[in-house]
Amino acid sequence: MKKIQKLLVIAMTLLLVFSLAACGGSKDSNTSAKADSKKSGDGIQEMTIKISHVVAENTPKHQGALAMKKYIEKESGGKIKVQVYPNSQLFGDPDEYQNLVANNVQFIIPDMSKLVGNDPGFNIPAMPFLFKDDAAATAFWDGEKGQEIFKRLEKDGVLGLKMWPNGPKQMTNNKKPIKKPEDLKGLKIRTQGGQLLEAIYKKLDAGSVSIPFGELYTALQQGTVDGEENTYSNIESKKFDEVQKYTTVMGHTRVDYALLTNTKFWNGLNDKTKEIVQKGVDEGTKVARDSAKQLNEDSLKKLKERGNTKINQLSDDQIAEFKKTLEPVYKEWSTKIGKDIIKDAESKNK
Repeated sequence: MKKIQKLLVIAMTLLLVFSLAACGGSKDSNTSAKADSKKSGDGIQEMTIKISHVVAENTPKHQGALAMKKYIEKESGGKIKVQVYPNSQLFGDPDEYQNLVANNVQFIIPDMSKLVGNDPGFNIPAMPFLFKDDAAATAFWDGEKGQEIFKRLEKDGVLGLKMWPNGPKQMTNNKKPIKKPEDLKGLKIRTQGGQLLEAIYKKLDAGSVSIPFGELYTALQQGTVDGEENTYSNIESKKFDEVQKYTTVMGHTRVDYALLTNTKFWNGLNDKTKEIVQKGVDEGTKVARDSAKQLNEDSLKKLKERGNTKINQLSDDQIAEFKKTLEPVYKEWSTKIGKDIIKDAESKNK
């Protein structure tokens, strides 16, 4: 009998313990639910966004990416984390577009020359002497024809958002000063790639080679190529002047970037989240555009102070000679890109 009573006491004690635990669990669940509700009550989706690019930190592209990060993280109250990877730390030239298509990264900012295989319209920055300045190039890409070219990427699952300028390109080499078209004969020049740039250097009797930007310093140092073309900010920030004796100020072609995102990612944002990300894009675009001209001016000053490369400014007459030599290339590619597009681009110089 005593044994039965003892078992009943134990059973009742266990029942009471389980009941209290159940009540406590219910209370915790309700508290958790309220916390979750509060966390998502403003409608902002929690996520991590990755931005990848291939150039150094002290460039317009990186400054724009940092401005995007700062705005999005602040306005989302930290619910959206933005990770910026410069210097090909995450993906390099050869594979960043494919990883954007796969949504392994949410934003990339490639040189438009890397997109010429997707659409010939992205040859615009490589058209010799097409734009007189950053403002003319920006006006084109913000306009109807520029946006039309961006939309052609949607077939890949990619959305073109904005153009970020880097500026006009200058030419460097380690062999001799370049003052006239004939001076380029026999030189091997690294370009960003594409048939138009190949055509330009073929017309100048020079060879052209496409080398990933992250590998370019070593290629110049080892003599794999004799020279390259780039903006002042890229030349200075990557210290190409350490391995290039001569710099020719030409402004013959441009480096312009396309800010791209994945359409699946973009369309998966709710209205509140998309509003924050879009305004972050706008802020990043403003910073990138505002800083491009100043950074190039500052970089030119630094190159002069370091004194490693002899800088030669072409005269108007010398530039006119290059334009005349490259006129057949300009006419041929105007047809390939679309005469209506080139006409629109030319109109932005007025």
